[in-house]
Amino acid sequence: THPLVIPSHFRHIQRKHGRNDTMSATVEFAKMNGLGNKILVVDMRGRPDKVTPAAAVALNADPQTEFDQIMAIHDPKAEGTDAFIDILNSDGSKAQACGNGTRCVVQALAAETGRKVFTFQTVAGILNAVEHEDGTISVDMGRPVFDWDRIPLAEEFHDTSRIELQIGPIDNPVLHSPSAMSMGNPHAIFWVDRDVMSYDLARFGPLLENHPMFPERANITLAQVTSPTSVTTRTWERGAGLTLACGSAACSAAVSAARTGRTGRKVTINVASAKPPATLSIEWRERDDHVIMTGPAEWEWSGRLDPSTGLWSRDGTREAEAQ
Repeated sequence: THPLVIPSHFRHIQRKHGRNDTMSATVEFAKMNGLGNKILVVDMRGRPDKVTPAAAVALNADPQTEFDQIMAIHDPKAEGTDAFIDILNSDGSKAQACGNGTRCVVQALAAETGRKVFTFQTVAGILNAVEHEDGTISVDMGRPVFDWDRIPLAEEFHDTSRIELQIGPIDNPVLHSPSAMSMGNPHAIFWVDRDVMSYDLARFGPLLENHPMFPERANITLAQVTSPTSVTTRTWERGAGLTLACGSAACSAAVSAARTGRTGRKVTINVASAKPPATLSIEWRERDDHVIMTGPAEWEWSGRLDPSTGLWSRDGTREAEAQ
């Protein structure tokens, strides 16, 4: 197997060899981000175990390893794929999709292998991705799902582009009538006509995420259409809370905007909560209905962690060198 390498202008993760007789207690990981979406890329290749929910909770409790999603790279399970990606939220629950995290995985593996095109398998299906010459990465997030029972919703809606759901006073709701859909995970997009940062999403987010309408919970996004080709978003992420960015939510906002006639099928998503504010390019491709998300990824630092307990050390420290 190859070491998980981060681009040459960064310090890289280097797998320790010569330990084939026993499985090392620790594995390599990289602290990365996609538009500020905090990602831990964990190299689980060549191992039968997984990153445990307890390890995820422990890692998230430490300010230095706090994350939105863990992207655990496992050996491929399906022919024609490069890896199986196991995705965990910061509360230890499983996630079906993470577009920003997928871009981080692509950056790491592209530097490791010299390749630019990858095919990954997740519990949600197959993801194809490519790294471009300018360093941005496009991920084919697949086709959106609009059927109420596949999103899923608790009630039947013939048209899920506008469902009956509101929060606040009946005669003057703060948020209402979201567009519902799935990008491998359930999303509700609430359309607003003022700055998305002016809403108390920290208060409304958990109420809506756990609303009985969403039997598997949902990602909650506020979206403001600012032009026929641009939308500004802010997201409360299922299992993670307020995040700086959410790739699948950006895809859902773009698709829902086009679906409801607010924009065309190719838009720029301005992620208001990203620091600094940043953009994703989303195209809901007409020829096959696939959603293509393009944006950056960034490496921060590397280390080793115990996938069972979440104990970790940073590269360059005495503890890490002893592994």
